[in-house]
Amino acid sequence: MNQPGRVDQDDIVWARNVLLGSGHRTTRQEVDAYRVLAQVSPASYLPLLARALQRLSYDSGAGERHPACLALCEEAVDVARSIDPAEPNRADVLFEALNSCQQELYTVGRRAEGLAMRAEMLAIGRAQAELTKDPVVRGLRQWAAGLSEEGRYAEAADAMTELVTSLLPKGHGSGSLAWSLMEWIAALHDAGRSEEALAAFETLVSMEAAEAANDRGSMACHLYSLIGYAWMLDTNGLDERAALVRQEALVLLTELAETGERKTWSGYQSTFWAVLLSFAGAENDRPASDGPRPPSGATLMQWSPDARQRYFGSRHALREEVDLVAARAAEDPGRHLAELVRLHRILTVRSAVYWENRTHLFPERVRSLFDDGVDLARRLFQHAPADGTRTLARALIDRSTFHTAAGEFGPALDDFRQALRHLGEAN
Repeated sequence: MNQPGRVDQDDIVWARNVLLGSGHRTTRQEVDAYRVLAQVSPASYLPLLARALQRLSYDSGAGERHPACLALCEEAVDVARSIDPAEPNRADVLFEALNSCQQELYTVGRRAEGLAMRAEMLAIGRAQAELTKDPVVRGLRQWAAGLSEEGRYAEAADAMTELVTSLLPKGHGSGSLAWSLMEWIAALHDAGRSEEALAAFETLVSMEAAEAANDRGSMACHLYSLIGYAWMLDTNGLDERAALVRQEALVLLTELAETGERKTWSGYQSTFWAVLLSFAGAENDRPASDGPRPPSGATLMQWSPDARQRYFGSRHALREEVDLVAARAAEDPGRHLAELVRLHRILTVRSAVYWENRTHLFPERVRSLFDDGVDLARRLFQHAPADGTRTLARALIDRSTFHTAAGEFGPALDDFRQALRHLGEAN
C-alpha cells in the first residue's frame, strides 16, 4: 500500500468511479478501490476495506473459498487493527475480522494462532461489555469451545459458567440459552464437576418443560433433555433418580405418540437431538491425543474446521474397522462382540451428526445404523445377559430418539417401552 499523500490521482478517480458507477462491480474491484481510498480517507474506508476483504476471501466467483483466503483474512485483521482506536466502530470491525481469520487458521491447522485470535476477540468483548454495562461478553463461546478442543476443560467450564450466568436472567427469549446450557453441561461434565453438571442439566430440563407447556418450545426437545438428564444421572450412579426421569419421558413420549407436536416447528429439534446424542456418545468416543476433540455439547458451528474434518473424515476408516471386528465377533463373540457394539455406536453417532447437519432427509441415511445397533445389542444380550442388558436398553433408547427426530413417534414409544422393560422400570 502506498504512503498517504503519494496516491496517484488517476487511481483515486478510478476508485471513486468504481464505487459510484451504476454497473456491476466485483468484490475484487471493491477491494482494490477501497485500498486506494483508504490511503486518502482512512476513517471512512478502512472499515469498508476490512469487510470487503472478508467477503472476497469467501467469494472466488464459484461460491468457494478464495485460493488466498487466509492471506486475505490476515490482511483484513491488519487493516482493522490500523483503524484509529478512537473510531467507535473499530471494535466491531476488528472482532469480525478476527473471527473470520481464526476460522481460516484452524482450517489450515494453525490452532495455536487461531486460539490466540479467539483470546483477542474475548478481550474486545470484555472491553465492550465494560463500556456498555452489558453482562453478556462477546467471544466467550468461541473461547470456551477452543479451550475444550485443547483439553483445557476446567477453563472451558469457567468460561461457559460466566456466559450462562449472564444469559440466565434474560430467559429463553435470549435465543441462545438452550444451546449455551448444553455447552455448559458438557464443559462441566468434561471438567469432572459432576454435581454442577447435573444441576445445569436440571435447569435445561426445567426450561424445556416450561417452554413446551406454554407452546413456546418443542415437546421433542423436552423429551431429549429428559433422556439426556437420565443418562447423566446413570453415569453418576444415581439410578433411582434416572428411573424417575425416564418415567417422565415415557409420559411425554406417550403424548407425542397419541397427538404429535402441538405446533409445527422449524426443524431445530433434530439439531437439538444430534447435539445431545453426540454428547452422550462422546464417553466411548475419545479420539487419540494427537489431534483435537470436538467440544461436546456444542453445535457444529462451534467446532473448529480441523476438528470437524478429523471427526467426520474418520467415518470410512471406522466403517472398515467395524466390518473387521464384525468378522471376528462372528467367530468369537465372547472376545469381540462387546467391542463391536461399542465401535458400531461410535459410527452411528458420527454418521447421525454428519447427515443431520446436511439434509432434512437424514433419517434414510442413518436408519439402518440404528437398526443394526439394536440387532448387535440383542446379540450381546443373548450371549451375555448380565453385561448386555443395559447395552440393549441404551441401543433401544438411541433408536427411540432417532425415531422421534424423524417424526415417527409410535415406533419411538415402542422402543422406549422395550428399553424400560430391560431396565426393570416398566409399569
